[in-house]
Amino acid sequence: MRDATFFRKAWIWALFCIIALLLLSSASETQRQWNPLDRFLVEITSPIQKLFTRAVDAIENFWLDYFYLVDVRRENKELKKQVNQLMMQNTRYHELLSTYKRLQALLNFKQTFEEPVIAAQVIGRDPSGWFRSVIIDKGKEDGIQVDMPVVNALGVVGRVVGVSAHYSKVLLIIDQNSSVDCLLQRSRDRGMVKGLFPERCKVAYIVKSSDVIIGDQVVTSGLGGVFPKGLPLGRVIKVEDSPGELFKDIDMKPAVNFSKLEEVLVILKKSLAFD
Repeated sequence: MRDATFFRKAWIWALFCIIALLLLSSASETQRQWNPLDRFLVEITSPIQKLFTRAVDAIENFWLDYFYLVDVRRENKELKKQVNQLMMQNTRYHELLSTYKRLQALLNFKQTFEEPVIAAQVIGRDPSGWFRSVIIDKGKEDGIQVDMPVVNALGVVGRVVGVSAHYSKVLLIIDQNSSVDCLLQRSRDRGMVKGLFPERCKVAYIVKSSDVIIGDQVVTSGLGGVFPKGLPLGRVIKVEDSPGELFKDIDMKPAVNFSKLEEVLVILKKSLAFD
């Protein structure tokens, strides 16, 4: 009952305002000045008209902003999707470019060998943790045998110590069980490279009378029948003469970055070159 009374009063006021506005409009066409009745009607109806105008403007702005925001949200979603796709394509492009550069360097290095070689991918590391070794995706079916040398474009990686039909295990030169007969390129002094740490090896059996300085290049000597002669092993980073010792204390930084090892070459024919 109260709701019906409220709506009836609202309609009466609305009708009153419409009539008043019509009177004002008709009066404005015939008179330049408002009479007292006009002023009275203006004072009553103007606040209502102002409120109605603001309400209409607010609804219109809200409606337009809503659809604008919907379009912006949809456009933003599409743009984010495109950006993600472009970022993924860019990452794949850089990865392909990096792989191409590594393979190109490996191919150039491959051409320096007279022996047949085969490229392999590093697919894992020794899960036991006892040895510093990697697993490659080539094995007996590809002609790989134990003790074949493994290299990359930077130098000596290690030698094959285990073979299955399609995979092989490579013992890295940084492993403590590894030893490679070496030659100091400048002085021609002979020694033995032994694994020490992930970033360095020990150059053993270099007598104190030898001429060794920091920065000397260390290469394979060709002795032992595993590695061809002259392959890069690394460079000397420490030289000390320990009192009471027969040999110099020499550390070498490997030429190969083993933390970034991805592709390698396996020399299929064991080199028997001797100096």
